[in-house]
Amino acid sequence: MATQPAERTLRSELLGRQVEFNYSETWLAYSMLSLRLVMAWVFLQAGLEKLLEGGIGDPLAWSSAGFLQNAIPEANPLQGLFLWFANFGSIIDPLVIFGQILIGLALLFGVFFRFAAAMGALQMAMFWTAAWQGGLMAGFPVENGYFIDSSFVYMLLLFGLGAWGAGRLLGVDRALEETATVKNNPWLRLLLG
Repeated sequence: MATQPAERTLRSELLGRQVEFNYSETWLAYSMLSLRLVMAWVFLQAGLEKLLEGGIGDPLAWSSAGFLQNAIPEANPLQGLFLWFANFGSIIDPLVIFGQILIGLALLFGVFFRFAAAMGALQMAMFWTAAWQGGLMAGFPVENGYFIDSSFVYMLLLFGLGAWGAGRLLGVDRALEETATVKNNPWLRLLLG
């Protein structure tokens, strides 16, 4: 006979109000692991596609310069910042390519998960701001609406997964948190989970 999934109650304060709801530990674990794997795939695929496009050192290889110089709308209030970034392609390109690959691997294996989730969220924040087609007075429009696009959604997903410590679910971080190094340096837990 199958047992019922364990239910817990989450009690917290949100926006000055007490909130409380029941949730299934089993379904929470499955959903967190699924979202973690999907986000790992998003980053790993993006990084590998850029790395393999033309090959390293090939002048036809992927470069951020074309995007930074031509794809940021003139009405974007941060266009000048992104144009400035275009001057540093030799730094930006490897940060994006290898950053995406390493973030994807860290999310996949649940290692230094919170750090990887934070770096992924930061990258998504940069992509999101680059997509603005206007500023505050225009409602920060993006290609398919106002304010929200896939980069913004990914950024929030990574924040949530990091907050829940999804790297502990079948991940390396679970074992790392039991090591003497982490126990003697509790600040390392901020990077794990």
